[in-house]
Amino acid sequence: MAILSLALKSLLNRRTTALLTLASIALSVALLVGVERLRTETRDSFASTITGTDLIVGARSGPVQLLLYSVFRIGNATNNISWESYQDLAAQPRVAWTVPLSLGDSHRGFRVLGTTDAYLTHYRYGRDQPLALAEGTWLDDLFDAVLGAEVAEQLGYGLGDPLTIAHGAGDVAFARHDDKPFRVTGILARTGTPVDRTVHVSLEAIEAIHLGWRGGAPVPGVEIGPEQARRMDLTPEAITAVLVGLESRIATFGVQRWVNDYPEEPLLAILPGVALAELWSLVGVAENALLVVSACVVLVGLIGMLTALLIGLNERRREMAILRSVGARPAQVLALIVGEAAFLTLLGLAAGIGLLYLLLAAAQPMLASWLGLFIELGAPSLREWLLLGAVLGAGVLAGVLPGWRAYRMSLTDGLSIRV
Repeated sequence: MAILSLALKSLLNRRTTALLTLASIALSVALLVGVERLRTETRDSFASTITGTDLIVGARSGPVQLLLYSVFRIGNATNNISWESYQDLAAQPRVAWTVPLSLGDSHRGFRVLGTTDAYLTHYRYGRDQPLALAEGTWLDDLFDAVLGAEVAEQLGYGLGDPLTIAHGAGDVAFARHDDKPFRVTGILARTGTPVDRTVHVSLEAIEAIHLGWRGGAPVPGVEIGPEQARRMDLTPEAITAVLVGLESRIATFGVQRWVNDYPEEPLLAILPGVALAELWSLVGVAENALLVVSACVVLVGLIGMLTALLIGLNERRREMAILRSVGARPAQVLALIVGEAAFLTLLGLAAGIGLLYLLLAAAQPMLASWLGLFIELGAPSLREWLLLGAVLGAGVLAGVLPGWRAYRMSLTDGLSIRV
């Protein structure tokens, strides 16, 4: 305890250098633990993009491809599912609910999704959170459109504004369904998921805008107006994918096998969680890169402390000699320098964790609103404790070299006067 007390007094005597070193360590620790926590929460949020859905069914392709276009609105389906096959699936006794999805159109760079009221009822994200309307109403009329929060914000749309859907992913003049304009009737609350970047319309609306079209282009001389479309049978011929909820989790593999063996057309059923884990394994390399960068920042901070201690030794040679002259043993001089390094590192850890929690508390509402990330302010996880322990160990080791140099200083060298 005497050594620690002496180390504290020595640091107070050099408070400016100590505070700068402390700030460097605190910032680097806050970055390291912050990246680790953000990485963990991002992984959890990524896995929670869609929850409560037992299976996703689409045309036979790859699990990641099906997940990308049905949930993340990235890429396109290799084929569609016939309406008859969808009805067979929905009629299965172990199926509790289904949400049909129809993709393929866009509006000014945002994907258009055709669906039913079941989408608003059964789609879940995050910690089993349902979709909610921030303003307006859901799809009541054939040509109603409900926007995701990001669509409304970026395009500056409000309730009652008209919009025109374009065929395919590119918004070009000859591919627009401008003969059947839509009207914004609702805007969804922000979710931090691909829902925010989606324009939602009804399945019947998708059929209506493609009346008189063939092969991705309008048939010359065929014009079907909005009122005429309302009087026609708008039952879909095909859809892109289906979200499926089951009566019990026990039925998951049985229904998946039934879908994969469906004789009428080649279909694929995937478990969202398994496909998300596979997708994360492909894109999760970046998280390890961020962690390595943060570790390098911590290393730089500790090297700064090592440099400060080494430089300070040249100014403290007389102090070391006086300590030796009053009876301090070489090992105690070594312990003093190492104790200073350990004390600085401990204070840096505490300050870094405190700074991180303050930043997280301030940014928590914004992260939840804009990115759908809820960063918990709980105690550090086991992995975070291990990282903090590694930093402390590295800090102590950083004090060994200057401590060893102080240990080697001789009494006569410290008391001698050099000209």
